[in-house]
Amino acid sequence: MLENENVEFKREYTPDIKKEVAAFANSGGGVIYVGRDDGGKPYPLIDADETLTQVTNSVRDGILPDVTMFIHYEVSDSEIAVTVREGTNKPYYLADKGLKPSGVYVRQGASSVPASFERIREMIKLTDGDKFETARSLTQNLTFKETAEEFSRCNLAFGESQMRTLGIIAADGLYTNLGLLLSDQCVHTVKFAVFSGTQKREFKTRKEVEGSVLRQMRSAFDFMSLSNNLAAAFSGLDRIEQFDYPEEAVREAMLNAIIHREYAFSGSIIVNIYDDRMEFVSLGGLMPGLQTEDLFMGVSQPRNEKLANVFYRLKHIEAYGTGLRRIMQFYEELEVKPEIKATHGAFMLTLPNMNYARPLRAKQKAELKPQHKAVLDYLRMNSTITNETVQRLLGVKQTRAYAVIKELLSAGLIVKRSSGRDDSEYVIAAKDGVV
Repeated sequence: MLENENVEFKREYTPDIKKEVAAFANSGGGVIYVGRDDGGKPYPLIDADETLTQVTNSVRDGILPDVTMFIHYEVSDSEIAVTVREGTNKPYYLADKGLKPSGVYVRQGASSVPASFERIREMIKLTDGDKFETARSLTQNLTFKETAEEFSRCNLAFGESQMRTLGIIAADGLYTNLGLLLSDQCVHTVKFAVFSGTQKREFKTRKEVEGSVLRQMRSAFDFMSLSNNLAAAFSGLDRIEQFDYPEEAVREAMLNAIIHREYAFSGSIIVNIYDDRMEFVSLGGLMPGLQTEDLFMGVSQPRNEKLANVFYRLKHIEAYGTGLRRIMQFYEELEVKPEIKATHGAFMLTLPNMNYARPLRAKQKAELKPQHKAVLDYLRMNSTITNETVQRLLGVKQTRAYAVIKELLSAGLIVKRSSGRDDSEYVIAAKDGVV
């Protein structure tokens, strides 16, 4: 009998026997004979009972998760046969090394070798399923300073009990990928690029935010606020100040990108800011069975339910499925609307700059002053109007007629086509596509 993929020989107990047990449990199972030399010949144990105690203690205390239920021991006066079946909670790893190649072993021929990161990920996926946030994190050396600060800011407790309830710590005591996302060591980031103009030609500035996704949320919103300019316009005699983007819409768009992105991919969330729009691009398309039209009806299927629950507990989101509908409400009086594009692997939400192109608001049309409406009604029947005509039409004096004309010009409802030498012959024309 020779050593092979399912057979291992040990002359006596050595601490690294747990490495062989873990390798068999992670592979197809096998038998370890303690009391035989490398060639398979008997090498009688001095004290089989003492050796058995050493082996069982090493396996019980040195391998995680618990693998003892998959092990059977047969003891004789000269040797111990340790039969290991393939485990159901892979990957099994050495407790003092952790869930990484130096702690996870598999069988390769007649040897036990460290598993690659790809092999470890595959074992986790097969055991934990396709849900990224509930799977065990490959990185277990995690800290949560930023998340603890966010919970404290919201007057919520954050300790081991809460971490287990939220799903940051799994039943086996290991951190999940949800824990990784909320940890200070989170490997995912948000990248920003601000461009001059409306094309990807000239960078004005760029930035990348990292750390816990809760920290990324605050840092991202702070940065976007710097690019959200306040502009003033006039509606008649009224001065109206308006940000390029509704702050609540920007907030909802950023939260949507963070909560619903596919974290199984390593790429970053991308936010592109142009003169006329702001784009939020995240990995992961729509969930199976959903169409873009469904999103505007309030239909929601969170990709990361536990992460969404954390944001819900912190009151950063109100309820599932309301974010996009709320965004659309900010633009309901504008002709230009937010757009959604979704492919199999990506999702993009575009917010128009409300100050870049100011289309006529439906509400503005409905709330025209009577004098304004009278002038516009006249222009629908006639190509031009003069100051004298406005006076006769409205029954006002020259000064008031000029004031009405100026208000309509400021509102963008009419434009000056030409003028004569005498102010009383000033000619006004309806703006194309407006009246």
